[in-house]
Amino acid sequence: MVRRTVALLSLALVVAACGNLRKETEADKVTPPKVGACRDLTAADLDEPSDASPVVPCSQAHTAETFAVGTLPEETGSSYGDKRHGKFVFDTCSTSFRDFIGADESLALRVQLSWAWFRPSERGWSRGARWYRCDVVGGPSGADKLRALPEQARGMFTTTQPDEWLTCARGTTVARSTKVPCSQPHDWRAVTAIKVGLPDDPYPGDRVVEVRSRDRCSDWVGAWTHYAADYDFGYTWFHQAEWDTGNRRSVCWARTDK
Repeated sequence: MVRRTVALLSLALVVAACGNLRKETEADKVTPPKVGACRDLTAADLDEPSDASPVVPCSQAHTAETFAVGTLPEETGSSYGDKRHGKFVFDTCSTSFRDFIGADESLALRVQLSWAWFRPSERGWSRGARWYRCDVVGGPSGADKLRALPEQARGMFTTTQPDEWLTCARGTTVARSTKVPCSQPHDWRAVTAIKVGLPDDPYPGDRVVEVRSRDRCSDWVGAWTHYAADYDFGYTWFHQAEWDTGNRRSVCWARTDK
């Protein structure tokens, strides 16, 4: 019995030692990642708080490129899962994302791109790592599958607006449509994103935001069609959750014949 107990104890020590010798990943490091690094992420990777995917040459197939790296301030808290981290990064990286791709607030809501952020692993956090990493990814927010990015994602919309990276929709109504790149057959085109509130405004309620979106999109799409006698429009408005993160815009859609 004593010999068996010693053997089991030795085995437990070996297992523990192997666990401690787990290979260190990029997410475990205190040193922050580098801006401009490319990775081939999946949509599922974007749901994770940290990411240790290997860096690949941007000349190879990839779905993500790091456009911003920084340090979480003390004000966001010391807890790994503190929600204040996300609020800080949203404010910071939303602006950096627009600057990186060359888009204003309106256009940034209508492109077939989005961004995701990552923090260190819990192992890295316990070592004192407090960096964050923001990646532009090929696909709109919530996409089931990511698209490969061009070799250089910086400035994609600075001088032109390529249809393959603009958002259109296929369906009888915007609400029940499938969002597709405008280079594919479609029934609706996202033509602008209008303001429905000011930065310091409290959330006015669902009904107010919807009515503002409807009325202002009707006026804007009418102008976009050069005040055609007959035009059809749609709108996508957001709720308090998006308002609380800083969004004050709704997307306006024009019916097209493509």
